[in-house]
Amino acid sequence: MGTSSRTGSASGRHNPSMHRSFLRIAPAGAPVAPRHAATRAALLAFALACGASSGVAAAPQQAKRKVAQTVEATPYATREDAMRFADDVAARRNLDREWVRATIGAARLLPNVPRLMLPATRGTAKNWRAYRGRFIDPVRIAAGVRFWRDNAATLARAEAEYGVPPEIVVGIIGVETIYGRNMGSFRVIDALATLSFDFPAGHPRAAEREAFFRGELESFLSTESRTAQDPLAPLGSYAGAMGMPQFMPSSIAKYAVDFDGDGRIDLVDNPADVIGSVANYFKAFGWRRGMPSTYPVAFDPARLRMDVLMAPDILPTFSADSFVAAGAVLQGPALSHPGLLALIELQNGADAPTYVAGTRNFYVITRYNWSSYYAMSVLDLGDEVKAAMAQ
Repeated sequence: MGTSSRTGSASGRHNPSMHRSFLRIAPAGAPVAPRHAATRAALLAFALACGASSGVAAAPQQAKRKVAQTVEATPYATREDAMRFADDVAARRNLDREWVRATIGAARLLPNVPRLMLPATRGTAKNWRAYRGRFIDPVRIAAGVRFWRDNAATLARAEAEYGVPPEIVVGIIGVETIYGRNMGSFRVIDALATLSFDFPAGHPRAAEREAFFRGELESFLSTESRTAQDPLAPLGSYAGAMGMPQFMPSSIAKYAVDFDGDGRIDLVDNPADVIGSVANYFKAFGWRRGMPSTYPVAFDPARLRMDVLMAPDILPTFSADSFVAAGAVLQGPALSHPGLLALIELQNGADAPTYVAGTRNFYVITRYNWSSYYAMSVLDLGDEVKAAMAQ
């Protein structure tokens, strides 16, 4: 989640054998009990060992998994900035100070991750058709059909409760992880620490993005302090996103739900919780029941004001009448659309761009990943799976 609106890529990619992430989150405002002494001692020992070794000790439940490699670098346990942040988090969140220090101290630098955060080289042509081809293919469509059929009742219940159609939820989970097949192999603590304390200074929004990842690291620590699991165990994307829906830690805290009522939230192995959490996320960002996400659009050359239509980017700004007045051509239900519209441009390299009229619901999809290309891939995959279901 979090690239520019007109470009970007899906977050997170990881393995279905990832450990279970059962999140037993204490009620808001409840005091947090200190970690068990043995757990804290083990973390402290691990953090100290990191000062003498560049290896990563896998958690027991990950013994058979390949975890993304780290390199020898100044351990975060000896980094003044990291430990100062740990103390601040412990004070703000009422967490055990030594546990927070030991957990951050056990994190290791992921050397390739900062480079992955840098924007594409200037002059790189965007290509919607190529981007779409990464996510809409026979393998993903077939997996989507299986997922929908296996979870049809839950998808229908989520639509009834949150207003989000099954094809949107199915499209998101398919684009993100191929329905749990590819959820990521990076230790979340490593990814978040790397991006919190070693975010690339060359990024045009380095300060803003570093602050974002420090917030995610704080949220991760707060949630992990309320579970019985090893905080070094969770795996995810290189950006720290987790589970089938690739939620960032703050999204887990805000939007993840126990949709099957079993007393725990599992975004790794429990499709019900995944479906409910994705639908809840969209409702929280303003999804409107029954509203189309896009309409076809053409242009009247005699009246076209492309500069006016493109100025708001993907933020819905125009009424149907003002959209048409600026040279857009709409037909059928789009002419009486009750909300606001945006012109969505999808570049196709050297060929002419593809355009659609985006509604408020299209904008909501981009709140999951700030990319119009991503949002269109979600919509197209969901539509392809829905069509395959009818065959």
